[in-house]
Amino acid sequence: MTNFDVFNGDADGICSLVQLRLAEPKSSVLVTGVKRDIELLQRVEAQSGDQVVVLDISMDKNMTALMELLDKEVNVVYADHHQSGIIPNHKNLQAYIDTSANTCTALIVNQSLNNQYAEWAVTAAFGDNLFESAYQLATKIGLDEVDTDRLKTLGTYLNYNGYGASLDDLLIHPALLYQHLVKYASPLAFLEDTTALFSQLESGFLHDMNLAASLKPVHCDEHTAAYILPNQKWARRVSGVYSNNLANNFPDRAHAVLTEKFNNHYLVSVRAPLNNKQGADELVSKFATGGGRKAAAGINELPKTQLSEFLNQFKQQFC
Repeated sequence: MTNFDVFNGDADGICSLVQLRLAEPKSSVLVTGVKRDIELLQRVEAQSGDQVVVLDISMDKNMTALMELLDKEVNVVYADHHQSGIIPNHKNLQAYIDTSANTCTALIVNQSLNNQYAEWAVTAAFGDNLFESAYQLATKIGLDEVDTDRLKTLGTYLNYNGYGASLDDLLIHPALLYQHLVKYASPLAFLEDTTALFSQLESGFLHDMNLAASLKPVHCDEHTAAYILPNQKWARRVSGVYSNNLANNFPDRAHAVLTEKFNNHYLVSVRAPLNNKQGADELVSKFATGGGRKAAAGINELPKTQLSEFLNQFKQQFC
């Protein structure tokens, strides 16, 4: 029997798998990619009796590959918080799906593990910009303010590391990052022990965010603001975290961050207002390659010819 661990390359996907493999250590084939690379199941070449764990990628976007695995008698455990479509009722599928706006996959996994490695779930929730949920869990498990802030920083950096057009854009490959993190029952122990890896993430984050700070919006009003990032590695890396920072600084405003691509298209990140986490998924679903959740969503390929249409739809969605 072969085990496959399929996970999003961001903080949530990595921390979800860390929790599971700390609780149940297994050798596995790791299948991951950049944060926007979510159609990962089609890469899995599993056979009858194999087990596939899927974390933090939309079931709806992977339904065809999922059904093919189930039809081959592959056992699948699926945990996620994105759009799922109709969840198959199949004897070989265990599905843990919660699409509510205030949860993430690591929080779902943490619940199933009864807070066994909850500090990793706190880290992931911060990475997914679910600050309220992260603080609630941190308080519940007795973390003090200093350690909570350390996990907030780590989660932010792990999430930042997942953004890019390809793995070449990332500072550290998500699989390699996971292999380092899973050695530690607590992210606080990781922070005490692995200063070089953390410093690499921190220096990259600070450099890229400093460049992003000079950006001016292409549109801004009381309810919405949109920014365009250039076609450069630093911009691709920082796009998601920059979107989260805008959302945190202006919680009553929706934000769109568009990153120029080589093919005359944009990669789009959308954040609904933090004080009303609704509508991001509805907006991006109007475009061919859109997907995500209510609070945060994106479009993988927005033609530049559709920029005006997108901005109009964006303003209408959040007016």
